[in-house]
Amino acid sequence: MSELQPQTKRRPDVAALVIALGLVVIAGVMLWDSARLADLGGYSGVGPASVPRVVAGCLIGLGVWTAIEALRGDFPERPPQRVAPVLWIVAGLAAQLLLLHVAGFSIATGVLFACTARAFGKRNLALTLPVGIALSFLVWVIFSQLLMLHLPPGPLEHLIFPGG
Repeated sequence: MSELQPQTKRRPDVAALVIALGLVVIAGVMLWDSARLADLGGYSGVGPASVPRVVAGCLIGLGVWTAIEALRGDFPERPPQRVAPVLWIVAGLAAQLLLLHVAGFSIATGVLFACTARAFGKRNLALTLPVGIALSFLVWVIFSQLLMLHLPPGPLEHLIFPGG
């Protein structure tokens, strides 16, 4: 009882081929950059260029694997991309970059948090913005005050820590 079913041949996945090409290009840049590093491996043979070369090798392997799967059409169908969430996240990143040295780390990163929350479906910016600022301020305190690493302070940070 075997029925012959027509096999539908899927076309190569162009998006996956682009990703495969990107992986190989990144690996090539890593190999080129690691070739410029001094070989300080000493007796062990492991130096500053060793890990980038291993990572580049893995990226090349992933790129080849992705290309083979893309040419065979083995990737599942993807749902259509929704543009609005991506735009919210990109807008949040742009706002953070523009506000970082003007408003400080906490406010700029709070805006990024609120925009990202909006992209994931939280519509109440009046709630997510202060929550994002509070969490970002906590991160700023840990990094700047406890670990003594520099993150750009702004008016909020200067209000709480006048000397910092």
